[in-house]
Amino acid sequence: MPKITINNKDIEFKDGMTVLQACELAGVEIPRFCYHERLSIAGNCRMCLVEMEKSAKPIASCAMPATEGMNIKTNTQMVEKARKGVMEFLLTNHPLDCPVCDQGGECDLQDQSLYYGFDKSRFKENKREVKDKHMGSLIKTQMTRCIHCTRCIRFSTEIAGVPELGAIGRGENMEITTYLEHSMESELSANVIDLCPVGALTSKPYAFKARPWELKKTESIDVMDAVASNIRVDSYGWEVKRILPRLNNNINEEWISDKTRYACDGLLKQRLDKPYKRENGKLKECTLDEAIDLIYSKIKETNPKTIAGHIGDMASMETINSFKNLLNSIGANNYEFREKPFYINPKNKINYIFNSSINGIEKCDLLLLVGANPRHEATMLNARIRKSFVNKKLPIYSIGDSGNLTYDYKIIGEKTEDIKKLIEGENEISRKILNAKYPIVIIGESALELKSGEFILEGIKDFLFKNNFITEQWNAFNILIQNASTVGAIDLNFLDIDKKNNFNFFDKLNKNQFDLLYLVGSDNLDFVKKNEFIVYQGSHGDRMTQIADVIIPSPAYTEQDGLFINLEGRLQQCIKATYPPGNSLEDWKVFNLLNKRLTNKELFKNFHQLRQETLKQVKNHSDFNLLPKTKIKELQQKSGEFKYPFLGSLRSADQRVSYIDEFITIKEVDYYFSNSIARASKTMSNCRAERSKSFKNKTGS
Repeated sequence: MPKITINNKDIEFKDGMTVLQACELAGVEIPRFCYHERLSIAGNCRMCLVEMEKSAKPIASCAMPATEGMNIKTNTQMVEKARKGVMEFLLTNHPLDCPVCDQGGECDLQDQSLYYGFDKSRFKENKREVKDKHMGSLIKTQMTRCIHCTRCIRFSTEIAGVPELGAIGRGENMEITTYLEHSMESELSANVIDLCPVGALTSKPYAFKARPWELKKTESIDVMDAVASNIRVDSYGWEVKRILPRLNNNINEEWISDKTRYACDGLLKQRLDKPYKRENGKLKECTLDEAIDLIYSKIKETNPKTIAGHIGDMASMETINSFKNLLNSIGANNYEFREKPFYINPKNKINYIFNSSINGIEKCDLLLLVGANPRHEATMLNARIRKSFVNKKLPIYSIGDSGNLTYDYKIIGEKTEDIKKLIEGENEISRKILNAKYPIVIIGESALELKSGEFILEGIKDFLFKNNFITEQWNAFNILIQNASTVGAIDLNFLDIDKKNNFNFFDKLNKNQFDLLYLVGSDNLDFVKKNEFIVYQGSHGDRMTQIADVIIPSPAYTEQDGLFINLEGRLQQCIKATYPPGNSLEDWKVFNLLNKRLTNKELFKNFHQLRQETLKQVKNHSDFNLLPKTKIKELQQKSGEFKYPFLGSLRSADQRVSYIDEFITIKEVDYYFSNSIARASKTMSNCRAERSKSFKNKTGS
């Protein structure tokens, strides 16, 4: 490897590195404003100046490629004088807003001016003033503070794929703007707040709420989708003040979606803080004991075969496991986690996770979407696809119109007939996949909802298996799960299916065959109530509380510990950051009380026992934050077993097994209103209204 000398110390570096990166290898910290590891190099701020041997002037280390034999000094008088000069120029037009600036305490300009700034200014002229720009309900602007690092412009163009930010004017008249001054049409827009090194772009919902040193910081995970981005929850007392991204190169890198960041204000709205029971058509407040007694009496007078349970999209594995134990103890076997009937094969973990891994997208050389819209179904996964598209010119194809995904893709068909041709090797995409080294096929829930759902999943899996694309080294078969609770629920076998029918629960639900329906955080289940007695246990007064007969409050995801498995099978922990309001009791404790009332026995002695019992049931579990050890040899469907148009030995009586030529319509996701917390959020409501208004104002030009 080539070597470079930094402060009289020889350092080996990789080809393609810059001087700044080589300095970091040497443990030398270089100040910077415009440079960022995940963005293109701009070289605007000049704060990273270093001295290079045989160079008359200092060089910008972020833009200078490191070469063999370079001799770099970072601590000389020339370097210090140059950096102080740059800092003085940056501060000439910068306002003295630190006491009222939300960036205070975590501002790069504050930190670096402490080392390279002067105690008084020599600038006597008038400072420039820049009009603040409108960037929507998430981003607050104070453009007089802007130092023109252009990080926000590069992020919106390169990462978000929405080139709506840019610079106009020259020199002192340069301004950063959205041109037409409207909200950024990106689900990642608020990441520019984290990127901004000064207080020009700050969080509008968080404005003047708290100072960073006042907040309790809890490292946790997001449950707004199945990606389970790593986050930091900043709280003050029992209130979550803000949510920030936490670095994890395997999942979300250092970005999070706007919904992950800003839905947290919904944790304070429409909260259930006490139990209720319905009397004479109206909900009335009651004690927890009264609610438990009412549920107990209803269970006792109901046939267990007509008792059903359903868990919501944000339920932890401990909640699911304890709920399943409760239902089993009363002899009820009707339980489900799906909000809509899409085909699932729980026999092997390969059948329901993202096997290629999120990191694997960067290795991929061909990507095929089948009935999927990753932009709205898994925003951070979509950002990784775009990264590969930008950096590697990744060819992307789709069966079904996925809409605007922020990158170019080719639609090769919109019917299941095109999938049939793919499986039989009769179309162009089949040949392209066979010629690829690391292909990825992503099947969305919209495709699995079709009558041909089982045909699609098993057929594509068989095609990839026969052609050696499902191996220990590379697995091209992927399911795009939408909800955070899904993979954990399948691992715990929390579903009612058999060889004859993959949709037992939904068939009975739609025919109103249940007498008692116990819903745990389930607000997206679509059915018409008739005579069912409905118990709702959840954190928010949302859709199901309107028809519930008994309501029991429970904590939200920031208010209790819990295990989750993300869409790629990675086991992670959600950590308790705050306390729930009122009389909310953790889900497993409620189930314990109810089971003790029914059987005089507790399900679990404590939370530790519950967690250990839950971990024992996780399929192919390796360890926390690691990918599962999937065993390809356990695949029940072997090469050549699939026979079109039926699934050979796996054929069932359900009509969805058969191949039917039908259109693949990708279901529209109400992105900003996808769960009860988001629907309670004022910020998400504003984002939804802005996006709707922006869509209506489109001219088509």
